Amino acid sequence: MSDSLEPVLDAVGPRLRDLRQRRGATLADLSRSTGISVSTLSRLESGQRRPTLELLLPLARAHQVPLDELVGAPGTGDPRVHLSPVVRHGITYLPLSRKQGGMQAYKLIFPPGQHPGPPDPRTHEGYEWMYVLSGRMRLVLGEHDLVVEPGEAVEFDTRIPHWFTNPGPGPAEVLSLWGPQGERMHVLARSTRRS
Repeated sequence: MSDSLEPVLDAVGPRLRDLRQRRGATLADLSRSTGISVSTLSRLESGQRRPTLELLLPLARAHQVPLDELVGAPGTGDPRVHLSPVVRHGITYLPLSRKQGGMQAYKLIFPPGQHPGPPDPRTHEGYEWMYVLSGRMRLVLGEHDLVVEPGEAVEFDTRIPHWFTNPGPGPAEVLSLWGPQGERMHVLARSTRRS
């Protein structure tokens, strides 16, 4: 084993003990939720047993932390997203996430009236959440025809026919999250604003 790996592995036990104690869990509680014996958990926490992936995965799940938090993985560098904006059909897309596939986050800037003419709703696989920062957005979603104002959010299954445009007069800035079918946002707070 590499000498540089030794301190990383030695730090796993105390980190596991600290996580368990912060949650107020006993070794027996953790054993029930992971299927790992109390004696193995005790030896892991005291450093008498080397952590393995098959032991750390259920522990990360039980503690609800990423695996790299258990092993104290070094940072991956600059966390800022430095992706270039893209302009398509007059709409500016500013990526807010680097990850390919899965949930995608964007800030979008819509010029006024970029879709002239009558609504032409379309469908595709996925799920979308949209929050209006400034300006206004008109959303045609199934039988609904809505104007979404600043501070308002909408979320919908993109298999429902939908179409949106900025009715003007100025540009509209929107935060948008797109997810694969079935991957929904989980809204934890609700607006108290009344219409």
